[in-house]
Amino acid sequence: KSVIFFYLLRIIEQTSFTKSNKLKQITKQEQEFSAIIEKHKRLIYKIAHAYCNNSEDRKDLVQEIVLQLWKAFPKYNPQFAITTWMYRIALNVSISYYRQSKNQKNQTVSDNEYILQIAETPEFEDSKSEQLKLLHQFIGELKELDKALILLYLEGNKQDMIADILGISKSNVATKIGRIKTKLKNRFEGIKD
Repeated sequence: KSVIFFYLLRIIEQTSFTKSNKLKQITKQEQEFSAIIEKHKRLIYKIAHAYCNNSEDRKDLVQEIVLQLWKAFPKYNPQFAITTWMYRIALNVSISYYRQSKNQKNQTVSDNEYILQIAETPEFEDSKSEQLKLLHQFIGELKELDKALILLYLEGNKQDMIADILGISKSNVATKIGRIKTKLKNRFEGIKD
């Protein structure tokens, strides 16, 4: 079973007890939510990975994202794509979590440790490419908005969807993507020298 499924069950169990502490029967809404989370769990892992360097913090962030998605689920408007809704919540939770953890402790993780942590995540187990590791390291060093924007872009989202998720204009998305690409390209060229 996936880690997200475990968190999801804990959240459902915590919110599904009646006053007499008897577990209610799983509702249609809980089943629907569970299916959505399972289908889009990669989105959650990707965002958590981008905002947390250490695996324990990543697990906490994944749990917090799933919890906030669950709390917001009754208000979800099916008029919009489920992934847009999930991205928006996951990014907002991640940015808040990142700011809190940054304020609470000054985490300094060496580049080598960060690369090792990337390699240990399930998403990157099969791909040990040094360039991919460096790309994720460089993305991790970007500002919060730029990091979110490039993650959405690399996920294959169109500019109008990215604009909706981040609450910026489509032309701003295009400009920022161009600048981020240039910045990443320059980082790679700097290594070659």
